[in-house]
Amino acid sequence: MDPNPKSYPLLSYVLSRLPSLGPSKVASTPHTGPAFDLEQPPPIHDPSAPSSSTNPPQIVDQMPHLSHPNVLASMTHAVSDVAQTRSVLQTLGPRPDHESVDMALSKLAEVESSLSKSLEELVLSPRPVEADRLEWRTHLADKEQQIRQQAEKDKSIYKSILQLDEMHEAYGKLLKEAEERLVKIYEKAGKVAENLEEVEEVNVEVVGILEEAQGRGLERVNLSGRKLRFLPEAFGKIRGLVLLNLSGNQLEVIPDSIAGLEKLDELNLSSNLLESLPDSIGLLQNLKILDVSGNKLNALPDTICHCRSLIELDVSFNSLSYLPTNLGNGLGNLQRLSIHLNKIRSLPTSIGEMSSLRFLDAHFNELCGLPDEIGRLTNLESLNLSSNFTDLRELPDTLGELTNLKELDLSNNQIHALPDTFGRLDKLTKLNLEQNPLVIPPWEVVNLGVDAVKTFMAKRWLDLLVEEERKCMLEVNEQAQTGWLTRTTSWLKNYASVVGESVSGYLGAAGGSPRDPYLDEQR
Repeated sequence: MDPNPKSYPLLSYVLSRLPSLGPSKVASTPHTGPAFDLEQPPPIHDPSAPSSSTNPPQIVDQMPHLSHPNVLASMTHAVSDVAQTRSVLQTLGPRPDHESVDMALSKLAEVESSLSKSLEELVLSPRPVEADRLEWRTHLADKEQQIRQQAEKDKSIYKSILQLDEMHEAYGKLLKEAEERLVKIYEKAGKVAENLEEVEEVNVEVVGILEEAQGRGLERVNLSGRKLRFLPEAFGKIRGLVLLNLSGNQLEVIPDSIAGLEKLDELNLSSNLLESLPDSIGLLQNLKILDVSGNKLNALPDTICHCRSLIELDVSFNSLSYLPTNLGNGLGNLQRLSIHLNKIRSLPTSIGEMSSLRFLDAHFNELCGLPDEIGRLTNLESLNLSSNFTDLRELPDTLGELTNLKELDLSNNQIHALPDTFGRLDKLTKLNLEQNPLVIPPWEVVNLGVDAVKTFMAKRWLDLLVEEERKCMLEVNEQAQTGWLTRTTSWLKNYASVVGESVSGYLGAAGGSPRDPYLDEQR
């Protein structure tokens, strides 16, 4: 259960420092031998090994920061999940071998097959003549429940084998992740020690800026590349600040007090270590340019939709998997949107509300397609959808509504055909279709250039319209012929009815003679 010290040196060391979970000591007896501590197994004595004074240095000697109490405390807290999982697995037992797992899967399949067969036989079983219908249904329901309960009982032992295997598999991943966390903690401790003097100097510079801001109103502050690890809350009190550049630092958090920068026009937070942005960023009503590229963002706060003055937004080179649902509803003034180098799988339909958008870069994502609303971006001039690789396979017909589009990059995708409306992109002058399995248009046309592609697709679109018109005319003609026959039949029926009534009236009125009873006799 314990991690291999060669593969997980830090994790092994930290776990060895934890108190034993079992009984502290067991007295040795002639039958049991010396006591054995599972958490801290005794070293194996090697007679040929040199004395302790000449042994290779321990891990603490190689990594001196491990002796710092705060570092060790942080590491111990970081691996608490590993310790708990290890204790559980020690109770449940070792990992089942591959053959046992395969056997369990096979047995589960057999039980499922037997269950299906039994249920089928039960459904098809005939109801005895003397049995009441309601009682028979109740009997079948009880029988079905018994069969399912027995099947679950049979499957439980095989499921437990698979669950134990899955737990051990997850434990292996947990060990790897824990070792990586410990390495980061140690590296951070080392950097803090090495850069302590530099950090103190930076803090002095920050304090100087804050003091200067109290004396006179500052409008522009550039603290890029200063190795800053935190931003004081007091920065939110520089009310007159218009530009703030904090790029190229080591910031992990932006304080909520940033909302106090009411006049802020441009904010650059690129190339830091940010994993999130504060919700209060939505209060920056005058913000026009926001750059948070090159961080570790997993999501954008929904409040970013309230930054209605934004003209440029760069969230590239992060770990975003989606964009806020209402992003387009709030950012109607946005002209430039950079979301490349993320893991975004789809764009929100609200993107169609970005009526001012001129530049959209979404390359190197995991886009599976585009919403139909993309066609509403009639001011869009540049669109980069390259390198979405196996995910992007088709484009919506509404792409042809981007009448101001000048540059389009679709390279390195899996697009087989351009949308039929592609020929309507009259202003398109740059087109990249490389590394796609294109069929429509054929490559011999693509190689002739963007104008040839537009001409080909426009002609294809026209041919489709002509064919559609021809089909409509055929349907109209068929409906007309069918309608003539219907109208003729209806006219004949009406004529016959009128004639019949006239004859009947004539016979009834002639001479006023009584009607012959024979005529009213039912046949």
